[in-house]
Amino acid sequence: MTDATPASFLASLRAALGERVITEPGRLEGVRSDKSGWRSAAAPLALVEATTVAEVQDAVRLAHEHCVAVVPRGAGSGLAGGATSTAGSIVLSLARMDRILEISLDDELAVVEAGVINQALSDALAPHGYVYSPDPASKAISTIGGNIATNAGGLLCAKYGVTREAVLGLTVVLADGSLLETGRRTVKGVSGYDLTALLTGSEGTLGVIVQATVRIRPIPEGGVATIGAFFADVTAAAAACAAVTAARIRPAVMELMDAASVAAVDRYLGTATPAPGAAFVLVQCDGLGAEVEAAQVLRVLEAASPLSAELSAGAEAGERLLAFRRSFHPALEAGGEVLVEDVCVPRSQLAAMFGEIERIGAKHGLRIPTVAHAGDGNLHPNFVIPDAPAGQADPLGVPEAVWAAADELFAAGMRLGGTLTGEHGVGVLKKRWLEAELGSEELALQRRIKAVFDPDGILNPGKVY
Repeated sequence: MTDATPASFLASLRAALGERVITEPGRLEGVRSDKSGWRSAAAPLALVEATTVAEVQDAVRLAHEHCVAVVPRGAGSGLAGGATSTAGSIVLSLARMDRILEISLDDELAVVEAGVINQALSDALAPHGYVYSPDPASKAISTIGGNIATNAGGLLCAKYGVTREAVLGLTVVLADGSLLETGRRTVKGVSGYDLTALLTGSEGTLGVIVQATVRIRPIPEGGVATIGAFFADVTAAAAACAAVTAARIRPAVMELMDAASVAAVDRYLGTATPAPGAAFVLVQCDGLGAEVEAAQVLRVLEAASPLSAELSAGAEAGERLLAFRRSFHPALEAGGEVLVEDVCVPRSQLAAMFGEIERIGAKHGLRIPTVAHAGDGNLHPNFVIPDAPAGQADPLGVPEAVWAAADELFAAGMRLGGTLTGEHGVGVLKKRWLEAELGSEELALQRRIKAVFDPDGILNPGKVY
C-alpha cells in the first residue's frame, strides 16, 4: 500500500474506470445522506458507478493500494446512515449492477446482481408462480444487495423469515480487491463456518456484495384473507395480537399501529377511525387455508373486545387495508422531519414496550407515533422532530432531547429482552448503544473479526463500530 495525494489516486481511478468515476459536486453531495436523513460531514472524493464485478474489483484494489476508504452503496434507502460518504472516501455504487442472472425453478433459486431492485425480482418471478419473500417497506426502491447488507425484514418476515433466511450464497469483493464466493445452491450445507450468514447484515464493513444466490418460493395458492380491527387503545390492541400468537396461529402479516399513527394516516388519507385514540390491527392470512385461518384470527380478536373488526377476502380488498398501514411513513413525512427508529422485543413484551414508549414520550414532551410488526415484536417508534435551539442538534438535525428519549427507549427495549435493531442496522445512528447490547467482550471479538476481513480498515469506516 502507498500513501498518495487525492489527485494521484483519482488519476489512477479514472485511468482504470473512465466514465464510471464521477466527481461532479452535485452528484457527490447526493451521497452524503440516505433515507434516514443523516448528512455526513463531507462529500467523498468520487462516486464510482460500477457496472461489472471486474469494475468493483478495480475500484477496491486501487483504494486498497492508495489507503482510501470505500463506502458501498445501493439505492440509498437505508435508515441508519450506513451508506453515507466519509471524508476522503469513494462511494462505490452497485445500483447499475441490476441484472437477474439466473432463475432456476427446479432448484427454487435465483442468482442476481447486487443492484437488482427487490420488487423487480418478484415481478420477474410472478409469471412462473414464484415470489422472493423478503419484503421491506422499501421493496419498490431498495436493492437486494442493500437488503442483504442490513439483513432487511418486512411485513411478511414473521412467517417467511428475514433476508438472511433467503440467502444461499454470495459473491463478495474483499478489501484487497480479491473475490470470495460463499455458500451453495443446495437446500442443506454445513461445510465450515457460515460466512454467508456472517456477511448478511454486515453493512459493508467486511466486503462489497456484488452477487447473491437467493431462495425463491411458490406463490401460495388460495389467495389471501385480511382482517382490519380497531381497538380502544394500543394496550388492548397489543394484547389482542399476543392472543393470536398464543392461539398458535401464524398469519403472513400481523401489524399494529398506535393511536398517533392512526391519527396521522387519517389526516393524510382523509379517512376516519371509529373513535379518537383508537389503535389499528391488520392481519393477513395466505395459502389454501387462508379464509379458515382468518376466521380463527377474527374469533380471537373479537374475544378481545375491539371497537370494530372486519374480514375481507381477496387480494384487492386486502390491498386496500394494507394501503392504510403502508401510508404511515408518507403521512409522517408530510408533516415534517421524522427520525425512524427500530427496536425489537420478544413478542410477549410487545404491550410492555408500547407502554414504555408512551411513558418516554410523555416524559420528554415528544410525539412518538409507533407501528409494529406485531408478528415478530419489531417496533418502529418515529420521533417527530421539533425545532432545536441553535447548536443543540446533530448532523441529522435531531435535538439533544430526542436522543435522550431515544437512549431511554433503547434501554427499555434491552431491559425487556430486546435488541437495538430488528432490520435497519446499526450504521451511524446506533453506534453509541452497541456495546450496551453486545457487551465489551463480544464487541471486541466482532472488531477482531472485521480486522481479519479488512485489516487496514478501509471498508465503510465509521459505521457500526
